[in-house]
Formats: sequence, structure tokens, C-alpha cells
Amino acid sequence: MNSIWKSQVEMPEFESFEGNKKTDVLIIGGGMAGVLCAYFLHKAGVDYMLVEKDKIGSGVTQNTTAKITAQHRLIYSKLLKKAGQEKARLYFEANQDAVSTYFELCKNIECDLEKKTAYVYSVGDRRKLEEEADALYKIGVNTRFSEKTELPFQIAGAIGLENQAQFHPLKFIAEISKGLHIYENTFVKEFAGHKAVTEKGDITFQQAIVATHFPMNNKHGMYFLKMYQDRSYVIALENAKDMKGLYIDEDVRGKSFRSYQNLLLLGGGSHRTGKDGGKWEELRRFARNYYPDAKEVSAWATQDCMTLDEIPYIGTYSNGLSCCYVATGFNKWGMSSSMAAAKLLTDLVLKKENEYTEIFLPSRSIWTSQLAVNSFEAAKGFVTISPKRCPHMGCALKWNPAERTWDCSCHGSRFDEKGKVKNNPANGNLS
Repeated sequence: MNSIWKSQVEMPEFESFEGNKKTDVLIIGGGMAGVLCAYFLHKAGVDYMLVEKDKIGSGVTQNTTAKITAQHRLIYSKLLKKAGQEKARLYFEANQDAVSTYFELCKNIECDLEKKTAYVYSVGDRRKLEEEADALYKIGVNTRFSEKTELPFQIAGAIGLENQAQFHPLKFIAEISKGLHIYENTFVKEFAGHKAVTEKGDITFQQAIVATHFPMNNKHGMYFLKMYQDRSYVIALENAKDMKGLYIDEDVRGKSFRSYQNLLLLGGGSHRTGKDGGKWEELRRFARNYYPDAKEVSAWATQDCMTLDEIPYIGTYSNGLSCCYVATGFNKWGMSSSMAAAKLLTDLVLKKENEYTEIFLPSRSIWTSQLAVNSFEAAKGFVTISPKRCPHMGCALKWNPAERTWDCSCHGSRFDEKGKVKNNPANGNLS
């Protein structure tokens, strides 16, 4: 099952890496974040190269719903309580600056960019929305409160943030990648000091950016405890009502809506990877109820890294790996987070100060309730009996009949029927 994005664009092709080379900055991972890092470093005149184990944009990027927004569910009321007004303001500014940068870059790129209002709605809890609107007001952001929307069901209310956007992610990445120093089908197996070991040679670097969705190095940073992965599902519907805005339920298990051309993209059915969830059947039941005349033309799934505090990890990989940077944990907001990460990491590589560094610091405190949940799931995965074990850290794998994959609930690795790895952090196939 492929996303509608994949079928509508011919992606550029790049040769694979062979031999031994040196570069000032090595970027590992060719999704939106990695390619944007390459784009900004290229503009800055930095000596760099990007390596991607498959094709650029072939991972999470091709499966996004491609909403570009600083409206991340109810993040600002949470930030205001836990981190204070200044950090909440900086988080908003970093993401709204990302939205504005897309507008600027897309002036000369045909990628179906459209300016939109992004709404977060609640089916039954108006109070949560009022708290979010109040938090945004306190950091200087005006929102629009609505009780009537385009949604096909009654809600308690919705708050809208103007000047957000949607686009075609692969059309965008196909254009900005032209002329960049990229190697595809190049798998980095491990680090050995300032050297990345690939299957066909070594790359010596001074600095490295790890943009591999889930970080590849277990020895540093404790990312296997600081994150879990969540799967969510999308169906594309013909003959369903066109949506002028972007919509997301404040409930993480709720529905997402956006339109593209003559299609409605309906998202939801999410669950922790390796666990049970509604998947596509939940969306199809919803469509039969609310869009009885609609026809499903495509269906796909995606996977997101979720952090302990709902803020991405962007910055120095760890104290023991200070020559490396990381961009991960985008919490289902990959488009704005990728841009914010690329701009921040470019400044770090160039030794420039960036006011958003502390917000996204990967080494910030890990003491949250989610840490206990992640630790419990990992322990449970270690002791569960299963015919398949994940090569990442040995957790039990669970068969996923809907997607015909073996999935790991500990850290989110996935494998197809033949044991080929589909999602990291596992760095290899099943034996």
C-alpha cells in the first residue's frame, strides 16, 4: 500500500557510495530533515555529504499527511504548566519560523503548497481548548475559537491557527535535493570514532548529523528509553466533502483531516507499535458512517517517534558523542520539526548561536511518567516468549496481520514476512 504522494512524482536518483572518502559534515538519513540539513549546509558552502540507506524520501516522509503547522494539538498549555511562558513562546516561534521558511522556499517550487488554517478540536471537552487558547494568548498568539466547523459530526469546539500550510512532500523534496551531495542505497553499519563504516567503504568526518528517524547508536544518548514509536493510518477518499482547513483531534487516538485535490485524507487508528489498535478498519468504519458515498482510492500507514515530554530531541547526540548531532522524536509533526531541526543543526555545525538550542536539547531531564511506561514495555518485551526476537535489543516481536509484519513494542522496529527490516532502530534483518 503506497501513499498518494509516491504515485505522483518521479524522484531524482543518486549513485551509491563506494570507496573511502573524507567530509567535514556527514548527514545520515535522507528524509525531510536530512535533506533540509544538506540544503542549508550546501547554501552555506560547507563540505558535506548525505547518505541514505534506500532512496531519499522513502521512509516516513513519503507517508506523512504533510501538514505544515506550529499547532501541535494541545502542546502550549502543557508547556506553559511544565516549562513556563518563555519556553512555550520559543517553541512556538521555532515552529512558526519553520512554517514561514517553507513559504519562502516554495515560492519557486511547484509542490502544491496552500496556506491553511489549522484547527485542533475536541469532541467533548471545551475546557481543554479554552486552556490552550489562553496559553497561546499568553505567549502572544491569537487564535480563532469555533463551535461550528466543516467536520461531519458535532464537537465541543475548535481553536484555529491561521497562516499554516499543506503541500506535496515528495514534490518539494525532489526539487530541493537537485544538485546536493547525496548517496543513496548506502547503509551506515556503525561508527568507529570519526569514521562511518558502510558496506562499501568508510567515510571519515569531523561532524555528523544523525537524521535516521530513530537514532542508530545505542551506546550513547539513551534514546531507546527516551522514545517509543507510534503507528497511525491514512485512507484517501474520493467523493467526500472537501476540507478548507486542517483538523486534528486533541485526543491522540482521534481523527485527522485534510484535503488534497479531489481527495479527503482521513487519518487515525493509531497505537503504540507492536500493540493492538484500530488501524485502517477503524477509519473505514468511520468513512462508511460519515461519508457513505465516498470511495477509498488509497491507504497507507506511517510511524512516528514519540518523546518523553512531546518536544523533539534536536542538538548534540550525547556528551560522549559531542562531534555528532541528532534530529529525532518529532511526535507526529514531522514537517515543521524537520525544518526547525535543519535550521538549528546548521547553526550548530557553523558554531552560530541559536536561541532555540535549549528548548530541544537532547540531554534534558528524562524523569517523566512516560519513562516508566517505556521501561515497563521494554522489560515486558524482554521476558515475553515469541518465535521471533528483535536484533536491536532482543525484545519479543509480535505478528501484525493487518500489515503482515513482525513488530517490536519496545522500540518500534518492524520486519516483513521474510525478516527484512522495514523500520529502525534495528540495524539489520532477522536471522
